[in-house]
Amino acid sequence: MTSTTGRTRMQANSYTSGRLPRWFAPALFAASMVAGLSVIALLTAAGVLPEFPIVLAVLVGVVLFDVLITVIASAAEGRRAATDRLVTSLVITAFVIALLPLISLLYTVVVNGAARFDLTFFTHSMRSVIGEGGGALHAIVGTLQITALATIISVPVGLFAAIYLVEYGRGPLKRAITFFVDVMTGIPSIVAGLFAYALFALFFGEGVRMGFAGSVALAVLMIPVVVRSSEEMLKLVPDELREASYALGVPKWRTVAKVVLPTAGAGIVTGITLAIARVIGETAPLLIIAGFTSSMNYNPFSERMQSLPVFVYTQYANPGSQVEFYLDRAWAGALTLILIVMALNLIARLITRYFTPRTRR
Repeated sequence: MTSTTGRTRMQANSYTSGRLPRWFAPALFAASMVAGLSVIALLTAAGVLPEFPIVLAVLVGVVLFDVLITVIASAAEGRRAATDRLVTSLVITAFVIALLPLISLLYTVVVNGAARFDLTFFTHSMRSVIGEGGGALHAIVGTLQITALATIISVPVGLFAAIYLVEYGRGPLKRAITFFVDVMTGIPSIVAGLFAYALFALFFGEGVRMGFAGSVALAVLMIPVVVRSSEEMLKLVPDELREASYALGVPKWRTVAKVVLPTAGAGIVTGITLAIARVIGETAPLLIIAGFTSSMNYNPFSERMQSLPVFVYTQYANPGSQVEFYLDRAWAGALTLILIVMALNLIARLITRYFTPRTRR
């Protein structure tokens, strides 16, 4: 009799009884999204909203899902399960809200940039072009050259600084370097441009404009990112590897070169790639020191050099009489820049996945 009563109480208090089916939450989410889209579509058709805002429709659908899943779960599964589902739905809502601006941005850039995303855009410059036609070849070449030079400058400096902080740095000097790296991380990009202009104006006079100076400005922005990412990767190398190398009589510099760096190599390369993606879209420093031009310039050490961010800015800020052609080129330049950044991030992830050392036990 006691055993039967205990078993009955266990079944009554079980949190697994009265569970909603697994397909219910996804089906309710889909229904909520359809309802949100329908409500916003009706408001748009009635003239309440000037146009159909897809972002608002998705947001309404997600909020509706949060309310419905909580109410239904509370009635069917109890308060404890309803609380769990509410928190889960709120996390999903936060993720969707964070994702909406990115989706909206990509959609807008692709739709508006597709009109001029053609072969002419990638094979012609803007030399002697007024109105329709022209392309961004000079800006693409300039961006690649300026960014490559900035990488050549910043990677050795940042990597050696990270090695010093992790392997050799001690005391006040290490703390000072760490502090200044943190300060450099928050420097506005336009300040880096002004620094590069002031530096090169000392040697070449006022009004100096050249691509290499733009590379120096971008290098100032890249160095703290490279230092921080490389420092974290070097710290992840197990001390046992260093100690085993020292036990074999290998000097410290050789241990760093042959053991530590190869082990952290994939992470360091990933950090460098992300640093490049962070600065390749900078406009203010290049507008100040590299300038802009409508012609090809393959020499970064002479005269003005165009870059993609500045190309987008100038096409948008200084349209001619036929505004639509300038805006089409601006959107196409923005789309090209986004694709380059996406490619760099993809390369970084592939390097991390396929070249990170795998430890076997």
